[in-house]
Amino acid sequence: MGSRIELTEDLVRRFRTIMATLPQCREEDAWVGVRWRVGQATVAHLFGGEDGRYRVTLRGDPDEVIAFEHLGEPYFRASWGTNVIGLIVDDDTDWDEVAELLTMSYCLQA
Repeated sequence: MGSRIELTEDLVRRFRTIMATLPQCREEDAWVGVRWRVGQATVAHLFGGEDGRYRVTLRGDPDEVIAFEHLGEPYFRASWGTNVIGLIVDDDTDWDEVAELLTMSYCLQA
């Protein structure tokens, strides 16, 4: 098993900028990577994988989770929870879509 890649400051800064628009959302170190929470609920978790790719997990309605899973890459089903959407973050990432997904996740968790 390889080691996870570290997050770049530029990547974290992009997420930080989006998350700063969401009231009472705070950033904290996670067991791996960084997460943003509102109250005790995790809104998003950004981390680097062992395969050299960055990922974010966030919350969605269960029906939306299934729809995103069927879209395939860059979306994936996280191995925990029934309301978790996973997204691979790379050079092709649509940042407007990321902002919408993060806002949706925040609204579900707040």
